[in-house]
Amino acid sequence: MTVEFQEMVSLFKKQLELCKLKRSETMAVLTSGEIRADYAKAFLTAASEIGANAFELKLPPAKQGASGSFGITPLTDNRVAVECLKKADLVIDLVLLLFSKEQLELQDAGVRILLVVEPFDVIKRMFPKESDKERVLYATQLLRNAKELRFTNKAGSDVTYQLGQYPILTEYGFADEPGRWDHLPSCFSAATSNDGGVDGVVVLDKGDIFFPFNRYFQDQVKLTIKGGFVTDIEGGFDAMLMRDYIESFNDPRAYAISHIGWGLNERAQWHSLAFDDQVFGMDGRAFYGNVLFSLGPNSELGGNNDTPCHLDLPMKNCTLYLDGKLIVKDGDIVIDEMKAVKPQLA
Repeated sequence: MTVEFQEMVSLFKKQLELCKLKRSETMAVLTSGEIRADYAKAFLTAASEIGANAFELKLPPAKQGASGSFGITPLTDNRVAVECLKKADLVIDLVLLLFSKEQLELQDAGVRILLVVEPFDVIKRMFPKESDKERVLYATQLLRNAKELRFTNKAGSDVTYQLGQYPILTEYGFADEPGRWDHLPSCFSAATSNDGGVDGVVVLDKGDIFFPFNRYFQDQVKLTIKGGFVTDIEGGFDAMLMRDYIESFNDPRAYAISHIGWGLNERAQWHSLAFDDQVFGMDGRAFYGNVLFSLGPNSELGGNNDTPCHLDLPMKNCTLYLDGKLIVKDGDIVIDEMKAVKPQLA
């Protein structure tokens, strides 16, 4: 084994321990083709060191729709594979099942699912800590108790979400409970508005992040939102790109407002996209003090919008309130229970 592979096995073993994988349990690694084959081998080796049963399920690539679309996966309409994975206690997802009905079916069956698609250097730097869970669960409780979320920025954003209809998305980086899905790495919490319950204006500023294009906004884009849907997109090139991308799905539900939340991972780096456009983007999504504004589906949290068009748009330097209480001020967390623990100087 190479030094890097040994390091990968060691770190993935720590991850499986966070996921509470036991000797009496079975772990499945879901793969497609040769993508992340080193991850698959490392997870299988780590599970073996723990003493758990483990196997790899390798499937043909998905029949993709529009570029960047979600919900169409190698598991789509593959009943034998789905039933096979239901036999596992923990599934390591290396193919991106997010927003698919098959993922929800596995969770309903009690299977724990961990998505792992980021480069290894990102996983190492943003690797979860037990304290991350405590901070994310505190944020989750704040969102669960809130009836209204409002966020603003100096570029002109001022938008209000009505909350309470749907459960809260909780990501702290490990899947440690039956039916739980999580993402390695992560560290944020998010909510979906009540149906039709978003109104206002969002102005994406220069330097905010444009997923799934893995690029920074070069100029401001102004979105007008009424009754939970974007009704107007104004701006220059980036606005044109956003309009064309959404229109390519030929689905009016693509204009719906999706989840909203804030990041808590102080190990995340905003500048990461400048060096690697192949990342999934958890640096931006989980960045400490960001506001993660999203368009598209809400099916992951119990809604009926399963459009394959999903845009995550992490925004820096925003101010966010829950029921009028200040939570994030100009991109900084102000609630003590969610603040990052800074290392003590020697």
